[in-house]
Amino acid sequence: MGIPFSQVPTWDDRTPIYVISVAAQLAGMHPQTLRQYDRLGLVVPSRASSRGRRYSAYDVAKLRYVQHLSQEEGVNLAGIRHILALQSEVEDLRKRVNQLLAEVQRGVGVSRRPAASRVFSAGPAGDVIAMGRQQTTTRWIRTQPLELGSR
Repeated sequence: MGIPFSQVPTWDDRTPIYVISVAAQLAGMHPQTLRQYDRLGLVVPSRASSRGRRYSAYDVAKLRYVQHLSQEEGVNLAGIRHILALQSEVEDLRKRVNQLLAEVQRGVGVSRRPAASRVFSAGPAGDVIAMGRQQTTTRWIRTQPLELGSR
């Protein structure tokens, strides 16, 4: 009868399933190139318990991207490393922005008072000051024209 479908393992694009020879074939590269990219930290695969490299579909796509940058765009390996690091940083920042947006939407860290009751003002150093409705601010009005030039 077999195992029920609900117990069949599922994989996403980051599940390490390909051995180096299969990943190299899928990426259109020589396995030695994959080893070199691993040593350089460009595409670092997971390791199986036997210390063998295991590549995911994401890793294969990244290998193709590295190959594109190198062969078609003429970017050297140091440049590729920098590009990948910046893209990773952007991805991390996007995740953080999405987390913060979710917190704002849930109202985490936001006062439960209605928005109409919040008043803000600028402090002397340019900082933002939250004020109550009953507080007043001093308004400075220049009575003399501003003199520009040398003193």
